[in-house]
Amino acid sequence: MVPFLRILGIETSCDETAAAVVERDAEGHSNVLSDVVLSQLDEHSAYGGVVPEIAARAHVEALDELIEEALKRANVSLNDVDAIAATSGPGLIGGLLVGLMTGKAIARAAGKPLYAINHLEGHALTARLTDGLSFPYLMLLVSGGHTQLILVRGVGQYERWGTTIDDALGEAFDKTAKLLGLPYPGGPAVERMARDGNPDRFDFPRPLVGEARLDFSFSGLKTAVRQAAQDIAPLSDQDVADICASFQKAVSRTLKDRIGRGLQRFKTEFPTIFPATGEKPALVVAGGVAANLELRGTLQALCDKNGFRFVAPPLRLCTDNAVMIAWAGLERMATGAAPDALDVQPRSRWPLDSNAETLIGFGKRGAKA
Repeated sequence: MVPFLRILGIETSCDETAAAVVERDAEGHSNVLSDVVLSQLDEHSAYGGVVPEIAARAHVEALDELIEEALKRANVSLNDVDAIAATSGPGLIGGLLVGLMTGKAIARAAGKPLYAINHLEGHALTARLTDGLSFPYLMLLVSGGHTQLILVRGVGQYERWGTTIDDALGEAFDKTAKLLGLPYPGGPAVERMARDGNPDRFDFPRPLVGEARLDFSFSGLKTAVRQAAQDIAPLSDQDVADICASFQKAVSRTLKDRIGRGLQRFKTEFPTIFPATGEKPALVVAGGVAANLELRGTLQALCDKNGFRFVAPPLRLCTDNAVMIAWAGLERMATGAAPDALDVQPRSRWPLDSNAETLIGFGKRGAKA
């Protein structure tokens, strides 16, 4: 039987500095003792996006105090934790270096094992912490850097069924917002404006809808938004609202088609597991874009129609956080996985599915995610 475990998690892959202490008992139940996140939104908002150098410097300035605060809130010391888990990739290399080096230093000084965690695996396993899901399940990861449909077979066992061939969905939201003069981050700004807009005013494209492949594309949609805005410039507030609503509708219909086909594939590949157990198969949504209520509503309705359970972790655990990093470390420990050596290096690119075909971000270092 797996023993009771407690772990300190560290997350610095992009523009949130985070630390958390999480427990896992012998039956696999979780207990979040502390969850501390410091956003860098104010530092980056003037630039309309994340500036890697500023992000890394902010992590350096804040991380030690956040770790101390996480331990204090959990009412534990380093002697009371069993291991250290730190994000090792993918992400901005400067931020990754700060978090991983800090994790190494603590592990060495305290004599604790270190687990270098794939940030995407943190997202993939969060639903097991919050909802106790059994394997297998589908995960839709939608964020500023990633748009992927992933089959989660088990800890360390992932199959990428679909990915974006150009822009991530979060990136498309951010660039649309910037084009329309809306504040950063773009996703919440576009969603707010869309509430007062006419979603039928502009007939924006729904890329790859109808195709058997499960990949995504948002570059053409983003271009169509720019052309529509240029055609009617100067834009009134109502014009901006209508563009946002029409853009959001196009995204919603695109996801409905892409994910709907993924659900059908899942039922084809696992025809006997869930009828035998009496459970419903699950679709998990994670990443910052998962906060969009219209997209959540579309996915919920799609799951209801297809007999799936829709699982959306609390919004604070959908965005970058250290709870998911700590939990991923605990999951690895529970499988008996060996800790990482202290010479482990951060990886700006680190696909969950190393066998998946490269479709985005190809270079000498391989697939981006």
